[in-house]
Amino acid sequence: MRGGLTEPGPTRPDLTPVRGIFQAASTAVVVLAALALFVSACATGGTGTRDEGPAHAAAEAGVSPSALPSALTSPRLDRKGAVALLRSDPKVSEAVKRDLEPCGAHQYPVDLFYGDLTGGSADDVVVNVVTCADLVGVGSYVYREQGGSYQNVFQTEEPPVYAEIDRGDLVVTKQVYEKGDAVSDPSGENVITYRWASGKFAAVYRTHSDYSDAVDADPTPAPDN
Repeated sequence: MRGGLTEPGPTRPDLTPVRGIFQAASTAVVVLAALALFVSACATGGTGTRDEGPAHAAAEAGVSPSALPSALTSPRLDRKGAVALLRSDPKVSEAVKRDLEPCGAHQYPVDLFYGDLTGGSADDVVVNVVTCADLVGVGSYVYREQGGSYQNVFQTEEPPVYAEIDRGDLVVTKQVYEKGDAVSDPSGENVITYRWASGKFAAVYRTHSDYSDAVDADPTPAPDN
């Protein structure tokens, strides 16, 4: 599923004519190099290149909305392909799909992680959708490749949320806000670890952390001498 790579051919020797035995020796080197190149080409079917399958141009082209899961030749989506996949997925909410617009000229608001979460033949893809303004996660998804197609096997759309891969587990972090908290200053977070079992993800660990506000507290004044 990778593009073919052309290996550079041998460098031809300097053919500047010289006199006497040096000229004869240089000519012999050229003949031997040409013969070696000919034998090498015959051994590789006459192409002289290494064939590693088609290039991943389909991923650059995105995903056809008429087919979900998408039939891409490469298991590694780029941002554009991931956005097209989300837009064509009926499980993704319309609210999240409305956020799938470029933040700049071509930068889509999605983060991608690749890794083995489900034991498949290709890497799974974790997709996080974030807001352009403050990078708050509004949706996290896991897509599993099966037979050249991507299957939505996990999603959560309870912002703020963000998913990552940690040693083969899916780790989902959800920030906790109390009344009056700014978007950039949550009070804590819940971290849930999921593991693939019996064809689905199941929660195996849950932790909660409260953030300290000691940094924001007013400094204690120094005592008077």
